[in-house]
Amino acid sequence: MPPFTHRTTLRRLGLWSSVASLLAACSTGPSSPPPAPKAPEPTAQTGAVPKAPTNPGSYAGTPRDYRRDAATHLYAKNSGRIFSGKLPPQLYAIGVLQVDINARGAVTALRWMRAPIHAPEVVAEIERAVHQAAPFPAPIKMGKVTYTDTWLWHKSGQFQLDTLTEGQL
Repeated sequence: MPPFTHRTTLRRLGLWSSVASLLAACSTGPSSPPPAPKAPEPTAQTGAVPKAPTNPGSYAGTPRDYRRDAATHLYAKNSGRIFSGKLPPQLYAIGVLQVDINARGAVTALRWMRAPIHAPEVVAEIERAVHQAAPFPAPIKMGKVTYTDTWLWHKSGQFQLDTLTEGQL
């Protein structure tokens, strides 16, 4: 193997500095923020300003993953009714509800897996809360979804969902 010469070493250094420069040019450095979106303009037909979509979709790949998106959505739509902190050991009602969501996020069916039959007013309130929260995030990857969650109902009328519960004392 021939010994390295000064010229060979310089060539290699030049090659490595070229590679380093090329990589530095390709890397993403700080960039300017994207331009602010333009305000929507009235449509020609109605003169109304179109609204931005308020229901982002869900990219969950399984019903179990979608359940978290649905629970977060329900919490946002019922923020004043969410029990804050750990629930007491004795709850007024516990219900397990299965919800069918179509490709647009509409509720197409509700099925009780375990209804709190001793508290028919809770059954009605939960069903009303689900229907009023529609449309849910559209299940983009799955097309439609059936998910199940457990409703933990406090006697005050506040609740937590098992998916997002803070636990019990």
